[in-house]
Amino acid sequence: MREKRSILIINPNSTESMTKGLEPLVTSLEFKDTSYTFFTAPSGPKSINDEHDAAESAKHCLPELIPLLDRHDGFLVACYSKHPLVPILKSQDKVKDARRPVTGIFEASVSTSLQIIAPDEKFGIVSTGKVWENILLEAVVDFLGTGSEASKRFAGVETTGLNATDLHDAPAEEVRKRMKDAVKRLLGKGNVGAICLGCAGMAGMNEMVREACVEKLGDEDGNRVRIVDGVQSGAAWLEGAVRSQF
Repeated sequence: MREKRSILIINPNSTESMTKGLEPLVTSLEFKDTSYTFFTAPSGPKSINDEHDAAESAKHCLPELIPLLDRHDGFLVACYSKHPLVPILKSQDKVKDARRPVTGIFEASVSTSLQIIAPDEKFGIVSTGKVWENILLEAVVDFLGTGSEASKRFAGVETTGLNATDLHDAPAEEVRKRMKDAVKRLLGKGNVGAICLGCAGMAGMNEMVREACVEKLGDEDGNRVRIVDGVQSGAAWLEGAVRSQF
């Protein structure tokens, strides 16, 4: 009997509770022929709040990840950013030579959104601190390679003003209010067909995003908006890529 496929889910910050929050998202996909291993950065930033934190987290993770590369068939970097670990891992010989796919939750959610929205719709991102508005805007443009043309499919980024750890440590009603306000601002930009959860710490927050969609657009249109979780879209893409040996 064939051994199960193995995918490594990498949380590049050092907060173990965030890693734990990813597990039910992946389990809910019910890919029973694939095993998932979860990795938390051994040290470094507790929360990745800007590009400097992302670069610093890569330095802390890479030495621990290198010995694991030949033990897994695919790799998901669970930080919603243009995280340097994605290209670094892709460039490793053990990954390239064995055709082991690598993606990040940012890349996976953007790709998924583009495939599920209608031709006249756009997708947008709801993220944490304000610093991410420009960072993610630039990341989308770089990823799509479209320059100013990105605005035809991309509605932009709205943020909550909370960092990743605040999403779980701040009072629940404050988190709910800020999330819903950010979603409503994004929807106000018009014809948004999909909303990406722009932080791994937003795992499980689909319900409050849906509430905001319905409050802003009404039942019918509010329930039509797709909510895209990067961890799930990344795990699903890797499942297909590993099976197909892309």
